[in-house]
Amino acid sequence: MAIRRLDHALALAGLGSRREAAALARSGAVTVNGVTARAGSQKIDTEGDNVAVRGQLLRLAEHRYLMLHKPAGVISASRDPKTATVLDLVPPALRQRDLFPAGRLDKTSTGLLLVTDDGALAHALLSPRRHVAKTYLVTLREEATEADAAAFAAGMRLPASEGHPPADCGPAALEILPERQTLMVLREGKYHQIRRMFAARGNEVLALHRIAMGPLRLDERLAPGECRELTEGEVTALRNPAEGKPQGNVLPNGLPQSDISDIKNFQHF
Repeated sequence: MAIRRLDHALALAGLGSRREAAALARSGAVTVNGVTARAGSQKIDTEGDNVAVRGQLLRLAEHRYLMLHKPAGVISASRDPKTATVLDLVPPALRQRDLFPAGRLDKTSTGLLLVTDDGALAHALLSPRRHVAKTYLVTLREEATEADAAAFAAGMRLPASEGHPPADCGPAALEILPERQTLMVLREGKYHQIRRMFAARGNEVLALHRIAMGPLRLDERLAPGECRELTEGEVTALRNPAEGKPQGNVLPNGLPQSDISDIKNFQHF
């Protein structure tokens, strides 16, 4: 059972803002189990009640899950008085009060960001205990080397950065690509971790683009700044309790080969 206000449920279903959804409920266009609703404040069970608008049955969801292609220049925050945030990019029809970015990409970084109001799922994806893989395309000042790959696979000491103390990080997988690019897979998310890792190796990250988070891959049809709702299959995959455990061929550092090989054919860039 998942109890929610009717106007909130209608807004989650994409029928406008919370205020617009409440007006829709008052208009008599909405029925709950065949009975006309009269107020947006009416409580419904989004899992058990049948809600229809003008006779069209709705698929209701307890939470909202958005895939956003973050562009450079916006910050991964719910709100900021001075700087545009990723939530400013969410279209009005998909906005609601409790949305937040699950995890962060720094202001200059781009790529996949999950925006949701599901705190439990976000915690599970970001918890160090889950070790959910995050995959990045990294553009460097200098070509990466096999010695870099070996150092990352062994785990390393991160130098201090912008007031953050030195820190140890676990193994990370690196595959060297042409034109000073690499693919990297991490299973943790320390402050500016990839930039600090390459800085420790005497290199500099020029561009950082997240391609995947666990089983979720960035939709190549999304232009920078665009977002869409996740499919039911994508949400189910994110909730999979087995996510984060290496499967299939495994690299020496314990990371699944599929996380890199499946991404090599990604043609969005």
